[in-house]
Amino acid sequence: MYAALFILLLIALLGMLPGHFRRRKIICRIRDMDKCRKCNLLGELAQPFGYVYHCGCGFFSSAADAWQKAGGYTWVFDYLAPRFRMVFDSLPVYFNYRGRTWLIEFWKGQYGINAGAEIGIYHADRLLSESEYRTAHFQAAGETEMLPCSLQLCLENGACVNISDRHWWLTAFLPGVFSRPCDLCLKATVCFCNSEMLEAFYRGLCRAGYPAERITVQNLCLSFTFHQPGKTHYGFPTRLRRWLSQCLNRMYCRLFLWVTRPFECTEDRILFLYYYIPFCFRKLMRLRRFHRRCHRKYGCRRPKCCRSLRPQSGKKQ
Repeated sequence: MYAALFILLLIALLGMLPGHFRRRKIICRIRDMDKCRKCNLLGELAQPFGYVYHCGCGFFSSAADAWQKAGGYTWVFDYLAPRFRMVFDSLPVYFNYRGRTWLIEFWKGQYGINAGAEIGIYHADRLLSESEYRTAHFQAAGETEMLPCSLQLCLENGACVNISDRHWWLTAFLPGVFSRPCDLCLKATVCFCNSEMLEAFYRGLCRAGYPAERITVQNLCLSFTFHQPGKTHYGFPTRLRRWLSQCLNRMYCRLFLWVTRPFECTEDRILFLYYYIPFCFRKLMRLRRFHRRCHRKYGCRRPKCCRSLRPQSGKKQ
């Protein structure tokens, strides 16, 4: 009996040796890379998923030509989000402008193992009644309709991340950071093309329940701080999904930090995950949208360029 147990332990130990040596090889490989090479590689890896990595700042943001643009937006995306471990506070602002209903929505919260924030700019193809807001499909703002905007996401510990761009979907996602949505503070600024659009958005923001005295307008730019959401009444199943998703997010975030513990820098951690556990890297990069089956169900199919990436062990990266 003891001999059999010894043999089993020996087999298990021998089975672990290849993984140990592979791990050490990956660690050495990453440590031998210079900063420029790491940034270029991360840029190449993030691009098929529709994101850009900001080297030195340690966060991902969405590309202006991201494949998610073709899917637009519908309320069901937010409704289903907790099922895909996305737990966030949202502030949708609807307003009518030149024959169409526009939607500029603000999000902040936890996206898997990433804390993040978003500003999305969309419009319908006609004027909508309020009863249609949750059933209508909104198209992403086109090239000539994108607006200059900026966001500053502040964490509970006082750390902040800033990004500004002319965009239809401005985002910032911090890998390996866990937070509760209520602990995040989003400072947003949107610049409009004319005073008519600015005034329409201002009225929509007030209708959404945001206090008028806390809105700042300068020239054609409107700024406000999104910290505490309005009164949102979630049903018991939604509250349960949000709680379970946050429990999983916290666990996976800690697991990510533990697995990548040979490194402290975010770039090194992500590259280590890419080489060591490619499956988890692909999960990390699915920051905002849903699994393929959900996209197909609601008419948003992923393009071929977004198929799973696999590290090529036989080629130099």
